[in-house]
Amino acid sequence: MPTAILIDGAYFIKRFRSIEPHNAFNATRAAEFAFRCAISHLVEVIGRGGTNGHQPIKRKHDLYRIFFYDCPPLDKKLQNPITKKGVDFSKSQEAIFRLALHNLLREKRKVALRLGHLSGDTPWTIKPHAIQDLLKGKRKLEELVEHDVVPNVRQKGVDMRIGIDISSLAIKKQVDQIVLIAGDADFVPAAKLARREGVDFILDPMWQAIPAGLNEHIDGLRSTCARPKPRSANGLAIPGQNVIRETPSDLNEVA
Repeated sequence: MPTAILIDGAYFIKRFRSIEPHNAFNATRAAEFAFRCAISHLVEVIGRGGTNGHQPIKRKHDLYRIFFYDCPPLDKKLQNPITKKGVDFSKSQEAIFRLALHNLLREKRKVALRLGHLSGDTPWTIKPHAIQDLLKGKRKLEELVEHDVVPNVRQKGVDMRIGIDISSLAIKKQVDQIVLIAGDADFVPAAKLARREGVDFILDPMWQAIPAGLNEHIDGLRSTCARPKPRSANGLAIPGQNVIRETPSDLNEVA
């Protein structure tokens, strides 16, 4: 039976921007990156052999479908509490990127886009670095500037859709393996159900460290994307430290 690959969109975008900060708002690159990360899981190295004992022994999995979970971007007009000016978030760089990414994913073979929705209320909040400055007495409340505050956007329905799809795939015996690209513990109840149904459950946190307790709820931990480059104190990448994982050369063959 085939493999289903589920991608938590908000988590993926955060990790993608950590790995390729220069492509932070490049929707074309992000869509291709997500697709390749998913497809790479269809080729699994299960051992070593050959004449020298170092030849990788690979197993190919069939693809059931790639599910990408996200929400439409914020498209409201809100008043900045610092400047009192109106801000049209439908024209923001983030909104343009998100909509373009969703459209590109819709066009890809074997990809299903699952969209939740944003919470109806959108209060403003102070950015973490500004809160730290306030708490340490480095700044006063009246010294906050326009870019120290952001709308507190909350996604609704995404985790529920991931859980329902995992449960449905497992109970209906549609797949024998599920790969989840995510990094938090919200998926644990659904993962437990899938494993009880005999599904091989793999977590891909895209090289992000996960709590040790999560290991008991999964069957494997594997990241197939490029490892993020270590950064120096000034935020610059340290050259020569990037590790690229194996990727199938022919996407159409495995898809």
